[in-house]
Amino acid sequence: MQTRFTLELADVNRALDAAQQEAEHNGWAIAVAVVDDGGHPLGLRTLDGGAPISPYIALEKARSAALGRRETRNYEEMINNGRTAFLSAPVLQGTLTGGVPITVDGRCVGAVGVSGVKPDQDSQVAQAGAAALAE
Repeated sequence: MQTRFTLELADVNRALDAAQQEAEHNGWAIAVAVVDDGGHPLGLRTLDGGAPISPYIALEKARSAALGRRETRNYEEMINNGRTAFLSAPVLQGTLTGGVPITVDGRCVGAVGVSGVKPDQDSQVAQAGAAALAE
């Protein structure tokens, strides 16, 4: 039997706070979501001025990063490089850059997803959120 790490409320808030701080530092109106390792929502925050669709996209990016155990940037690059059949993959609807897994002891315990600005900027904010919990 294995021990399984899970995110606690304090962890979720730490990731959301770090992402929010990164976004506000850059003047970006984003939405950020944190999910557990199964892609279930644990926290969601939309900054003032964020687009109404951003929370939905952020959640799907986080879910895809958690379930796939990799950054969603990898999916977007795969699709952009011609593997369009991947668009039919079940469950993974957030295949855009901006989803980053959170790992502890080499295992995925959840993910952060961000939407609202350019892809690399979404990724930068998501990285900040995930880094707040990474080893």
